[in-house]
Amino acid sequence: MKRNLLMVLMQLDIGGAETHVVELSKELSRRGYNVIIASRGGAYEDELKEAGIVHYTLPLHSKKPRDLLAARKGLKKIIEEEKIDIVHSHTRIASFLLAGLYKKMKFPFVTTAHWVFTTKFGLKYLTEWGEKTIAVSDDIKDYLIKNYKLDEKNIFVTINGIDTEKFSPEIDKKPVMEEFGINDEDNLIVYVSRLDESRSLVAKQLINVLPKLDNIVENLRVLVVGDGDDYNNVLSLAEKVNGELGREAVMLSGARTDINRLIAPAKLFVGVSRAALEAMSEKKPCIVAGNEGYIGLFDESKLQIGIDTNFCCRDCEQSTEERLAQEIGEFFGMWDEDIEKISQYSRNLIINSYSVSRMADDAEAAYNACLCEHGRE
Repeated sequence: MKRNLLMVLMQLDIGGAETHVVELSKELSRRGYNVIIASRGGAYEDELKEAGIVHYTLPLHSKKPRDLLAARKGLKKIIEEEKIDIVHSHTRIASFLLAGLYKKMKFPFVTTAHWVFTTKFGLKYLTEWGEKTIAVSDDIKDYLIKNYKLDEKNIFVTINGIDTEKFSPEIDKKPVMEEFGINDEDNLIVYVSRLDESRSLVAKQLINVLPKLDNIVENLRVLVVGDGDDYNNVLSLAEKVNGELGREAVMLSGARTDINRLIAPAKLFVGVSRAALEAMSEKKPCIVAGNEGYIGLFDESKLQIGIDTNFCCRDCEQSTEERLAQEIGEFFGMWDEDIEKISQYSRNLIINSYSVSRMADDAEAAYNACLCEHGRE
């Protein structure tokens, strides 16, 4: 039986949760679900359209009373007119609005926790969860039980599933190399993240350490991919460092959806979460580092801490310029066979444990459990 599934999130711009929703939606669509998405819109709209997925634009990014009322009205209309069988929310505002509708409409309601929310200033009491909740890591599951007293039997743990064909070592790197003037002899580091102030720490650290590494690593360059409220500060820092070095050592791409192509020329990747997993899928060595902490150059010895923190470095030691510079310098001094070993390990890990198919299986398990309780198996 074909199910009508509504995915709701804040926006469709570049970000880990957004990419998670897009990849999950495409896989579920391939499995026969009629997937509909509601958000404020953004960069991924064209990709969804190509996949045959309908998108409704609603002001789900705003906390203004007028926008909240408009979004609530729009969601109610979609649920009724599209005869939605399952509602799946991915963000706090969406879940708050949908929880109110759920109390009257009683639709099967699933939420996903992509990160840990602050519980300060009474926000804990404005955060709503569905009948079933999907956590993207075990530590988030523990957080939900501790802070929101959710019943463990109603929590399903998933992963950030990666399309291993889209993010493949076979991706052609030449177009991006030509676009940014990258040469084969360049030791290129690619960094991908939303460049909001809450997430841009390592981007700025990476740029700052380039002068220190300039005499250690030949032709060292950095491509920073992303946009956000801290973009101009990152750009100013890049221009300053480029001026000091007398060459274009740092390049900024802005917001892009062709992340797989931008990763392709990298000799080394720096980042966290889904972006790090995407790079690993392309068989790129990866330093896992972000605002929440530092894991370092990923290999088999770092697997458990990666799993425990969903590759977000939560509660790990903080990232510092000194630590980052040291590890980058050491990486570019490694033997080729050692780099090949950790690169192949990373690729195999994604194929075996972090596939889109596994992520969709987890979502379907939550949907089926929810539908069963509604008598709609």
